[in-house]
Amino acid sequence: MGFEAPERARIAYPRACWYVACESSALRKRPIARTVLGTPLALFRGDDARPAALLDRCAHRNLPLSEGHVLAGNVECPYHGWQYDAQGLCRRVPALAEAPEHKGRSVPAFPVVEQQGYIWVFMEPGRAPTGLPYSFPHLGDADYGSIRFASEVEATLHATLENMLDVPHTAFLHRGLFRGGPKRPITAIVRRFGDRAEAEYIGEPRPSGLAGRLLAPRGGTVVHFDRFLLPSIVQVEYRLDESHLVVTNALTPVADFHTRFVSVASFCLPLPSLLVRLVLEPLAKRIFRQDARILRLQTDAARRFGGESYVSTEVDLLGPHIWRLLKQAEQTGMPPAGAAPELERRVELHV
Repeated sequence: MGFEAPERARIAYPRACWYVACESSALRKRPIARTVLGTPLALFRGDDARPAALLDRCAHRNLPLSEGHVLAGNVECPYHGWQYDAQGLCRRVPALAEAPEHKGRSVPAFPVVEQQGYIWVFMEPGRAPTGLPYSFPHLGDADYGSIRFASEVEATLHATLENMLDVPHTAFLHRGLFRGGPKRPITAIVRRFGDRAEAEYIGEPRPSGLAGRLLAPRGGTVVHFDRFLLPSIVQVEYRLDESHLVVTNALTPVADFHTRFVSVASFCLPLPSLLVRLVLEPLAKRIFRQDARILRLQTDAARRFGGESYVSTEVDLLGPHIWRLLKQAEQTGMPPAGAAPELERRVELHV
């Protein structure tokens, strides 16, 4: 008895969007290599230390520009010394007596913005972006502490996005760290807009586990939202009385089954900020390691069977909506922000 042929992997990349290429601290005197949406990039600091991103290939003999040097605001190829400015124009050919500028010698350049300690790249070379990258909430707010970290997983963008917003798995995979106590009924209101999807949880008691005790030491009922924003932002928000925790992840698809992300956890809690940091950072990293292992196993299974095969229920709250939004944005471009939901439904679940 065989098995039914699975569908192909859920792979969708909206291209004309901002993605985090690296942290600002990673970009110093030398160029560095990064891959976004399967596109090799050379990142460097040009004039006035402003970040720049070029296709990581010299127009002359295909050498990676990321292996070169930065001289007077230009990136220099390590093979013959051709130099390119932040716009990808060839500014110097050492062995050439004539002026180096020539249309055929240019390299594609990508719009770049440095913001809140991250280097964002707009993945359509030569195209003017219509807006700025996503801004992490409460980062730099004097009333909030923040923790930053970064990681990567062997999984598709969609699988990683769904995992980060999937409540039911936390009671099993993260038992003791986050949830895992006696199951309780919760009502979720799922809304899908043109550019995002969210789940609002009604009547949710403080989650069991160490993370829940950190959020609300005295217990209570929390306000809980899970959000996905195109093209690749995931946000989990908890609020209870004077406690407020927002964890925002910006995901960058490196390749079909390789996703990198940066996380910012901002918190205003009735506990000393130093204590929160000492507990929250290792806790979050441990949870992400558990997720990374599961996502790798999921990817291994998809490869072994030649693709993914999903059976969903109503408690798979956001995954199908994330896929729909990703695919639409890939095919037709980024939609405008929607004020009213296109879809709204209530779901009862036990977690």
